[in-house]
Amino acid sequence: MNVVFLGATKGMGRALSRKMAARGDRLALLGRTEASLVDTAHDLEVRGATSTSTHRCDLEHPEGFEAALDAAFAALGHVDAVVVTAGLVATQEELEADASLAERVTRVNFTNTVVFCEAARRRLLGQDGGKGRGKLCVFSSVAGERGRKPVVIYGASKAGLTRYLEGLDHKFRAQGLEVITVKPGFVKTGMTAGLKPPPFAGEPDAVAETVLHAIDRGDAVVYAPAPWALVMAVIRHLPRGVMRRVGF
Repeated sequence: MNVVFLGATKGMGRALSRKMAARGDRLALLGRTEASLVDTAHDLEVRGATSTSTHRCDLEHPEGFEAALDAAFAALGHVDAVVVTAGLVATQEELEADASLAERVTRVNFTNTVVFCEAARRRLLGQDGGKGRGKLCVFSSVAGERGRKPVVIYGASKAGLTRYLEGLDHKFRAQGLEVITVKPGFVKTGMTAGLKPPPFAGEPDAVAETVLHAIDRGDAVVYAPAPWALVMAVIRHLPRGVMRRVGF
């Protein structure tokens, strides 16, 4: 595939982009810092990517989205998929104590990600004289499935993103846009360093493999690791009174 990838320089993005490189995909990398992008591009080429290009794009600065996507699409010539793994995370305690951080996390994870996805959607469907097709794979989170005490604010940002992606899939799949919403549970990456892993904690490589298969199939929703689908099915149906008493 020819893939535009925002967030490949670390965490789950790194693991997923390496899986793509190993099978020879062509990648246009978007990210905040030139040095990290160049290092990542070299790493992916060594691992098998047939070509890579790098383009500055900061999810905190939506004024740069259009130019970055134009450059990435031009570098690839034709784009099969746009993948977004970038985002911000903070603990509930940090977000409650810092209003500016809470605003930043909700803005980046929801508003700015939606703006980026809209720009990507227009370009994917606008290919081939307006008859284009493509895949849009975006990482949300199981934290957005239900209002829960440990993730009130972060979870709300991901809940909004999940609903947007669901609506996008409903509206545009018949036109050729396959929207894949990834809902990771706890994954052992730098983002979760220092936190106690819960049951069903995932390893990045295994989660990346699950996500890559979902992208290839065009699955609308993928939980990774897979047991989180069952966990969240239970949590979605717990009465509100129970949710008030439990601590998860």
